[in-house]
Amino acid sequence: MALEHGYETLARYYDAACGAILPRRGDIEFYRSLAEERGGPVLELGCGTGRVLLPVAEAGIECVGIDPSPAMLEVFRGKPGADRVELHCNSMQAFDLGAHRFEVIFAAFRSFQHLLTVDDQLDAPTLARAHLAPGGLFAFDVFNPDPSRLAHPEDPEHPAGEFRLGGKLVRQFTRCRRDRCRQVAHVVTRLETWDGETKEQEDRVEMDLRWFHLFELEHLLYRAGFAEVEIFGDFARGPVREDSADLVVVAQ
Repeated sequence: MALEHGYETLARYYDAACGAILPRRGDIEFYRSLAEERGGPVLELGCGTGRVLLPVAEAGIECVGIDPSPAMLEVFRGKPGADRVELHCNSMQAFDLGAHRFEVIFAAFRSFQHLLTVDDQLDAPTLARAHLAPGGLFAFDVFNPDPSRLAHPEDPEHPAGEFRLGGKLVRQFTRCRRDRCRQVAHVVTRLETWDGETKEQEDRVEMDLRWFHLFELEHLLYRAGFAEVEIFGDFARGPVREDSADLVVVAQ
C-alpha cells in the first residue's frame, strides 16, 4: 500500500473522483462567469489538473495556473487545450509572477484550506492582491463548518463513494480527526482499485485542512488589504445560511 501526503498519489484518481462527486457543484460555472464578466487574464491558485481552469481557457480567456504538486500539473499538461494555459509549479503563499497582472484570481474547490497558519493565510491573499489589475477580483471557496460535526473529535472510516478509472472500480473511504484548537481536520482517504472480485491496489492519502468561519474570512481579507468583501452561501450567490455547505468569497 502506497502512502503519501498531499496530491502526488491522488493525482491519478482526481479527475475520475471529481467527476463522480462534483457534477452539480456549480463552481466551474461560477468561476468561468467571473472570468467572462471581467475578461482576462485570469490566474488560478491551486489549479490542480485543470478541472476549473481549462473550461475558463476554452472560453478564449488568457489563463495562468499555479500548483505546488508536480503530479497534478503533469496530468493538467496531458489534457487537450492545456497548451493554451501558462503553468507554474509553486504555492499560493509564495509565488511571484513579476509584472503580470490579472483581472481575476481565484482558488477553487477549497484549496485555500491547505493554508494552516495565519502567516500563510495572510500571505496568499496579500500576494493575490499584489498581482491584481486595478479593480480586479480575488475569489475562492471553503466549506462552511457544521457545528454538529465539529462537536465530534473524530469520524471513523466510512465509504465516500466509488467511481470508474481505466475500466476498473475504485472505492473511496474517508476518516477524519479534528484538532478543534487549531481548527484543522486531518483527513485520511483510502482508495481501493478492484478488477471484478480482485482488489488490485490500495493507496492512502493524508492531508490537513483548516476550516474557517465567516467573520474570520472577512477579517483575514481586510487585513490583506481588500476594501470590499462579499461572502455567499452557494455558487448562485445566495446568502449564507446555517445549513450552507460552502462559503464563496469575492474580494476587491
